[in-house]
Amino acid sequence: MFKKLRIRFLIVNLVSISIMMLVAFATIYTITYQNVQRETNMELYKVSDFYHSPYNSSKMPRGENGGMGTGSGTGSSTGAGSDSLPSDAMGGNNGGPGGDPNSPPARSVSFMIKTDDQWKITDTHSRFDMEDTFYTEALKKVDQNKVGDSERQTGQFALDGTDWAYVVDPSGDGHMIVFIDVTAQQGILTNLIYTFAVVGLVMLIVIYFLSRYFANRSIAPVREAFEKQKQFIGDASHELKTPLAIINTNADVLLANQEDTIANQAKWLHYIKSETERMTGLTNDLLYLTQMDDSRSTMIHAKFNMSDAVESIILPMEAVIFEKNISLDYNIEPNLMVHGNSEQIKQVILILLDNAVKYSGPKGSVNVTLQRQNNDVMLAVSNTGDGIAPEHLDRIFDRFYRTDSSRARKHGGHGLGLAIARSIVDQHKGEVYARSVVGEGATFYVRLS
Repeated sequence: MFKKLRIRFLIVNLVSISIMMLVAFATIYTITYQNVQRETNMELYKVSDFYHSPYNSSKMPRGENGGMGTGSGTGSSTGAGSDSLPSDAMGGNNGGPGGDPNSPPARSVSFMIKTDDQWKITDTHSRFDMEDTFYTEALKKVDQNKVGDSERQTGQFALDGTDWAYVVDPSGDGHMIVFIDVTAQQGILTNLIYTFAVVGLVMLIVIYFLSRYFANRSIAPVREAFEKQKQFIGDASHELKTPLAIINTNADVLLANQEDTIANQAKWLHYIKSETERMTGLTNDLLYLTQMDDSRSTMIHAKFNMSDAVESIILPMEAVIFEKNISLDYNIEPNLMVHGNSEQIKQVILILLDNAVKYSGPKGSVNVTLQRQNNDVMLAVSNTGDGIAPEHLDRIFDRFYRTDSSRARKHGGHGLGLAIARSIVDQHKGEVYARSVVGEGATFYVRLS
């Protein structure tokens, strides 16, 4: 069951984080893509405006034959010879210090093609020597069907391993198409996708192991609670099973001797009454623990005198302790005030004092001290006796837990007293714990503020 729960936790966690990562990566990629496209279009329009300028058109570097003449179809070697380019034209640094005002802005690789209405090349301009076939192939990549009569049309394509962006400017006698190299920009987007893929994979691996670790940590309290619940059900069943068996047996004895008088059957009736009272105490304690869990936020707390509360429990117990031949010593610092519920704290004192008396050795002693420690009030109840083994100290406050079940039943306990005490102290945001030396005795401490 817990293995399936852990797997479900892992799946839900990984799916949730994967969706969030995909959304984040898609958002970053979309924003980056839009920025790149916007910058590319701005650059296209700048270069296009440059080629539209009559001044720059007349100054445009050309090949020996001035590019492809109108109606020539192919022409000779087109594009600008390297000896006819300005000294910094390759950098496109027009407008900068020492820049050439006749060079296309910003882009180092760009060219222009003019066509007639039938999309036949009439003229070309380039800053580099380019083959006529290259212009023809580039023109074929232009989506001519989407070109309108008056609006600019942009697009992109790949040719010979290079990414190009273009803008088509319709004119009265044909079209002018301007191309710029956007390989670097497309490389940024491609690298971004690869980076996201690698980072996402690494993150999923890391998140898987982290989720597995925290899944085990998260399930541990559930597993512990489940095991405690199973133990609780088993212990409660065992506690109820014994008195029920006794009651049933004694009832059978009574039924078998129906002609006998009640006086002669009194022994069996007393056994039934005793076990009934034991079951009543057990069920009352269980109900009290349940009520304590349900009323943590509604219990009314107030300042009360802790010293008076301890004395009010000790004084009635002195006679009982004296009858059991146990000595009682107590040292109570007066007028110690704490914040909480006085009746519940009195119940804690009674439980600890009753346990100390029950488990004291023959002619043993019980000692109760109440004093202030820093800003807290410390109650200590100790006794002489067999003590508690170290492996039991952390579990004696669990419900139905007893170090010696046979001995506990001899004393009339059923393992809920210390659990009730801890529940009350926890509700008061205090601390209860035990210290013991085997063969010498044990001391229970309650710290309240």
